[in-house]
Amino acid sequence: LPMHPSYAMPIRELLENPADIMHEYQERANRQIKGAAMDLDSKVRGGQIYVDQGIVAGCSGGTFDNIVAVADILRGHSCGSGTFTMSVYPGSMPAYRELMKNGALYDIAGSGAIIRECFCGPCFGAGDTPANGEFSIRHTTRNFPNREGSKPGEGQMAAVALMDARSIAATAVNGGRLTPATDLDVEYSTPVYHFDSGVYEKRIYNGWGKAEPEYELKMGPNIKDWPEQPALSEDLLLKVASYITDPVTTTDELIPSGETSSFRSNPLRLAEFTLSRKDPDYVGRAKEIHRLEAAREAGTDPGAEVAAVYAALDRAGVANDPAATVIGSTIYANKPGDGSAREQAASCQRVLGAAANIAREYATKRYRSNCINWGMAPLLTETPEVLALGDFVFVPGIRSHILNGVNDFDAYVIKADGSVSKFAVSTGDLTEDERQIIADGCLINYYRGH
Repeated sequence: LPMHPSYAMPIRELLENPADIMHEYQERANRQIKGAAMDLDSKVRGGQIYVDQGIVAGCSGGTFDNIVAVADILRGHSCGSGTFTMSVYPGSMPAYRELMKNGALYDIAGSGAIIRECFCGPCFGAGDTPANGEFSIRHTTRNFPNREGSKPGEGQMAAVALMDARSIAATAVNGGRLTPATDLDVEYSTPVYHFDSGVYEKRIYNGWGKAEPEYELKMGPNIKDWPEQPALSEDLLLKVASYITDPVTTTDELIPSGETSSFRSNPLRLAEFTLSRKDPDYVGRAKEIHRLEAAREAGTDPGAEVAAVYAALDRAGVANDPAATVIGSTIYANKPGDGSAREQAASCQRVLGAAANIAREYATKRYRSNCINWGMAPLLTETPEVLALGDFVFVPGIRSHILNGVNDFDAYVIKADGSVSKFAVSTGDLTEDERQIIADGCLINYYRGH
């Protein structure tokens, strides 16, 4: 059901009590949404649930076997000429070609469903984005809030439920009335899949082991190199640029998908969207902090705010070396990184000047690894209540701690009133390579130097 893949139940159980369950999940969703509201109540009519869109797509949904089963169900039927729409995206060109060869796509198209290109777009809001207020059922991998392309800040909201391809096809046969595939009497075919590597061999350049450094990369005006990243200094001064108290923060919230995709070759432009749906002021705050570091790096005065922080540390007896200490931004989130493996969730913070994340725990190893690979210390704390938006955090000796295998050490939070308090942080376990990557500033620097 909408808002998270874990909100799961059998279709049959949902259909036994549709009004109450849909209302429950509508209210749960609306507690998470700001700027818009989800309407699931209107999808229940006459004791049945009616959806607006069916999608079978991408790496999880668009497999050969799934689409053959969809064809078996749709063959000789119609998706209807009402508001319900159905689209199928094969997961690869070899699968697409085999589905053409065995007639599956012919049968699907004959039902009124649309055959799309091999693209995972619907999963992240770059294809078949539902209209405002629509309810889409999809065999894709994710249904996090607004991942399908809606913008709650502009009053838009759509609902996405994840389900199996067969039941999506069964729903299509019934014009959008939610139907489990087990309700149909279908004889499924089991054609053998023949993989044809020629689809790739005839189109994709294979440069493995054949370096041609004399050729220059062609870079258009929206293709930019990665900004240089500084190595980790012995001490580190952080400023909290976003403080997120949600139980889980997804990669879609850290860097939205969909309309941002066209900027993936332009790191700084893409970074403008960081946390745009969760904390729209984050980018501005991060840029201000990055300007402090730029001043320090240039040997000029970062300003009165930083001077006040170091004066507070002096009064507290905490040794510091302002000229040699990198100033970076950080976010605090209870459990960041749920969702896809996109490195942009970390890299976008880094190019804006982030030097760490602080969390109670990290939702996935992938996100934590991406933070490490972009040179951001993956800090943990059991006392996040000592932190607030706008606080400074001073971490003395962080470089030595990390390189010497020390996982647990102290940091100091400096409030706007000049008060200083000590709290414990940890990096968790790190491999030797990970320690060096963080110290070097990012994986790119690590490869250059090692």
